[in-house]
Amino acid sequence: MQYDQSWMGYGIVGGLQAGLISAAAGLLLFFVFHWLGRRNGWGWGQKIGWSFLLATALTASGDLWNLFYFNYGRLQSLQLLKVKLAGVHDPDHMGLRALCELLGVALGIYVGWVVASGDWRRRFGGRR
Repeated sequence: MQYDQSWMGYGIVGGLQAGLISAAAGLLLFFVFHWLGRRNGWGWGQKIGWSFLLATALTASGDLWNLFYFNYGRLQSLQLLKVKLAGVHDPDHMGLRALCELLGVALGIYVGWVVASGDWRRRFGGRR
Protein backbone atom coordinates (compact mmCIF):
# COMPACT_ATOMS: atom_id res chain seq x y z
CA MET A 1 0.00 0.00 0.00
CA GLN A 2 1.56 3.25 -1.10
CA TYR A 3 1.23 6.11 1.36
CA ASP A 4 1.77 9.80 0.63
CA GLN A 5 5.51 10.44 0.61
CA SER A 6 5.45 13.97 -0.77
CA TRP A 7 6.34 15.50 2.60
CA MET A 8 9.39 13.26 3.06
CA GLY A 9 12.97 14.32 2.54
CA TYR A 10 15.30 13.13 -0.18
CA GLY A 11 18.17 10.67 0.07
CA ILE A 12 19.17 9.34 3.46
CA VAL A 13 16.82 11.75 5.28
CA GLY A 14 13.82 10.30 3.42
CA GLY A 15 15.12 6.79 4.05
CA LEU A 16 15.40 7.42 7.79
CA GLN A 17 11.92 8.95 7.88
CA ALA A 18 10.48 5.93 6.06
CA GLY A 19 12.40 3.62 8.40
CA LEU A 20 10.98 5.34 11.48
CA ILE A 21 7.45 5.03 10.12
CA SER A 22 8.06 1.34 9.44
CA ALA A 23 9.57 0.81 12.90
CA ALA A 24 6.49 2.36 14.53
CA ALA A 25 4.21 0.17 12.41
CA GLY A 26 6.26 -2.94 13.24
CA LEU A 27 6.18 -2.18 16.96
CA LEU A 28 2.44 -1.51 16.99
CA LEU A 29 1.62 -4.61 14.95
CA PHE A 30 3.89 -6.76 17.10
CA PHE A 31 1.98 -5.68 20.21
CA VAL A 32 -1.32 -6.43 18.45
CA PHE A 33 -0.16 -9.89 17.41
CA HIS A 34 1.41 -10.47 20.83
CA TRP A 35 -1.97 -9.80 22.41
CA LEU A 36 -3.72 -12.08 19.91
CA GLY A 37 -1.04 -14.73 20.29
CA ARG A 38 -1.30 -14.85 24.06
CA ARG A 39 -5.03 -15.45 23.77
CA ASN A 40 -4.59 -18.20 21.15
CA GLY A 41 -1.41 -19.88 22.37
CA TRP A 42 0.92 -18.78 19.56
CA GLY A 43 4.68 -19.01 19.78
CA TRP A 44 7.14 -16.20 19.19
CA GLY A 45 7.69 -17.23 15.60
CA GLN A 46 4.06 -16.78 14.61
CA LYS A 47 3.82 -13.39 16.32
CA ILE A 48 7.02 -12.13 14.73
CA GLY A 49 6.21 -13.58 11.31
CA TRP A 50 2.73 -12.13 11.02
CA SER A 51 3.91 -8.78 12.36
CA PHE A 52 6.73 -8.61 9.81
CA LEU A 53 4.51 -9.66 6.93
CA LEU A 54 1.74 -7.17 7.67
CA ALA A 55 4.05 -4.26 8.57
CA THR A 56 6.04 -4.82 5.37
CA ALA A 57 2.85 -4.99 3.32
CA LEU A 58 1.58 -1.75 4.86
CA THR A 59 4.76 0.33 4.75
CA ALA A 60 7.28 -1.03 2.24
CA SER A 61 5.14 -2.62 -0.46
CA GLY A 62 4.88 0.54 -2.57
CA ASP A 63 8.62 1.04 -2.84
CA LEU A 64 9.26 -2.69 -3.31
CA TRP A 65 6.72 -2.75 -6.13
CA ASN A 66 8.31 0.27 -7.79
CA LEU A 67 11.73 -1.40 -7.58
CA PHE A 68 10.35 -4.56 -9.17
CA TYR A 69 8.39 -2.70 -11.84
CA PHE A 70 11.23 -0.46 -12.98
CA ASN A 71 13.63 -3.40 -13.14
CA TYR A 72 11.42 -6.01 -14.80
CA GLY A 73 8.43 -4.15 -16.24
CA ARG A 74 8.19 -3.72 -19.97
CA LEU A 75 8.30 -0.01 -20.67
CA GLN A 76 7.86 0.43 -24.40
CA SER A 77 8.70 4.10 -24.68
CA LEU A 78 10.73 6.83 -23.06
CA GLN A 79 7.58 8.90 -22.56
CA LEU A 80 5.94 6.10 -20.53
CA LEU A 81 9.05 5.82 -18.37
CA LYS A 82 9.00 9.58 -17.71
CA VAL A 83 5.32 9.45 -16.74
CA LYS A 84 5.86 6.53 -14.37
CA LEU A 85 8.94 8.10 -12.77
CA ALA A 86 7.09 11.39 -12.26
CA GLY A 87 4.67 9.58 -9.93
CA VAL A 88 7.45 8.29 -7.67
CA HIS A 89 8.85 10.39 -4.84
CA ASP A 90 12.68 10.49 -5.03
CA PRO A 91 13.23 7.78 -7.64
CA ASP A 92 17.02 8.13 -7.32
CA HIS A 93 16.97 6.72 -3.78
CA MET A 94 14.10 4.27 -4.02
CA GLY A 95 16.30 1.29 -3.10
CA LEU A 96 17.69 3.06 -0.04
CA ARG A 97 14.17 3.91 1.12
CA ALA A 98 13.02 0.30 0.65
CA LEU A 99 16.03 -0.97 2.61
CA CYS A 100 15.39 1.48 5.44
CA GLU A 101 11.73 0.43 5.53
CA LEU A 102 12.64 -3.25 5.84
CA LEU A 103 15.24 -2.54 8.51
CA GLY A 104 12.76 -0.31 10.33
CA VAL A 105 10.15 -3.07 10.44
CA ALA A 106 12.74 -5.50 11.80
CA LEU A 107 13.92 -2.98 14.41
CA GLY A 108 10.38 -2.18 15.56
CA ILE A 109 9.55 -5.86 15.97
CA TYR A 110 12.82 -6.47 17.81
CA VAL A 111 12.10 -3.66 20.27
CA GLY A 112 8.60 -5.05 20.81
CA TRP A 113 9.99 -8.54 21.37
CA VAL A 114 12.53 -7.26 23.92
CA VAL A 115 9.83 -5.37 25.83
CA ALA A 116 7.25 -8.19 25.63
CA SER A 117 9.64 -10.99 26.60
CA GLY A 118 9.95 -9.45 30.05
CA ASP A 119 13.65 -10.06 30.65
CA TRP A 120 14.93 -6.85 29.10
CA ARG A 121 16.39 -5.73 32.41
CA ARG A 122 18.59 -8.82 32.52
CA ARG A 123 19.59 -8.35 28.87
CA PHE A 124 20.46 -4.66 29.05
CA GLY A 125 20.85 -4.01 32.76
CA GLY A 126 24.52 -4.85 33.08
CA ARG A 127 26.28 -6.74 35.85
CA ARG A 128 25.58 -6.30 39.53
